Amino acid sequence: MDKDYRVRFRVDGILHVSLILPKEIGPVVISRIKILANLKIDEKRKPQDGRFRLSTDGKDIDFRVSTLPVIEGEKVVMRILDKEVGIARIEALGLLGSSLDHLKAAIKETYGMILVTGPTGSGKSTTLYALLKILNNDERNIITLEDPIEYNIEGLNQSQIKPEIGYTFASGLRTILRQDPNVIMVGEIRDSETAELAVHAALTGHLMFSTLHTNTAVGAIPRMIDMGIEPFLLASSLRVVVSQRLVRKICEDCKEEKNVSESIKAQLLDAIEGVSEEEIKKYGLDLSQGVKFYHGKGCDTCNGTGLKGRLAIYEVVPINDEIKDIMVEKRGNEGLIRVARDKMNVITIKQDGILKIISGLTTIEEVERVVEGRITLAEEND
Repeated sequence: MDKDYRVRFRVDGILHVSLILPKEIGPVVISRIKILANLKIDEKRKPQDGRFRLSTDGKDIDFRVSTLPVIEGEKVVMRILDKEVGIARIEALGLLGSSLDHLKAAIKETYGMILVTGPTGSGKSTTLYALLKILNNDERNIITLEDPIEYNIEGLNQSQIKPEIGYTFASGLRTILRQDPNVIMVGEIRDSETAELAVHAALTGHLMFSTLHTNTAVGAIPRMIDMGIEPFLLASSLRVVVSQRLVRKICEDCKEEKNVSESIKAQLLDAIEGVSEEEIKKYGLDLSQGVKFYHGKGCDTCNGTGLKGRLAIYEVVPINDEIKDIMVEKRGNEGLIRVARDKMNVITIKQDGILKIISGLTTIEEVERVVEGRITLAEEND
């Protein structure tokens, strides 16, 4: 079996085996992909990267290709980038309520930094693109530094970094500042030099967007300080920190109500106890009518999984004076920032997830899968 070639598709973040190719066919398919992506067919000893574009049904679809030498030959991963599907409106991504209000207020400012955090593949770039889309007009000079450029957006000046020739996020950022930008997006803050330049740009009249690999929104603040950023500079430049995760949505074609034990219902309601009625209304909910839970029964549309498509669950933390003081006086102590966040009644990522469960958008299991710490204490028996 090991000698055969497995073709797997990652659908909504989960891998599924699609077909098995006999060992004679596998290398032929790999060679064809390498020719399309302009890679060396005879180079099987080291990894290669490339991309190609195909037109299907009048649509252009980009494929990013990465090859890796493995024991029995080569492994190829292709990422499908469909421009039309890729960049959604910000509301369609799952930003609701006051989280959306905080972000919209931050991007109306003329300068400052907006940081989006989360693990790899949690949709950070998609959120940034959606925000840039709102700002994208003729009066603004928007420049992005990316590695790689995922979607080509008209009206944006997108630049691909190439570390192998010394064109890095840091050197690119230095150059960008001489290009008279209003809005800058740096794909990722990976080192202290990039962090310092990004903060400097945010302080000198630019709206700066970037991403950081931290697990929580509040964790981004001590992380930036650990990278060598002066706390008072960070306090002056940071406007808002966003944390996000992706959950699969319930399939609309086979969605049905589901019985949930009273104890689990009570635990979920307990977790959103501090959320104001006004906020709950913004999610289109009325808890006085009782709470219903849903799941997908499984049908042909969703390949029997009961789940189809994804949306993000968010935590958006605006940086207020109290958090700024903690940055400067306590070097961004995470515990203290968490207390300050709770005082502001910020919707946490867990609460956002629970409100989306009650709205019938996703399931308890999905939110449980991506959120730190269990959201229910008891195991549920169907």
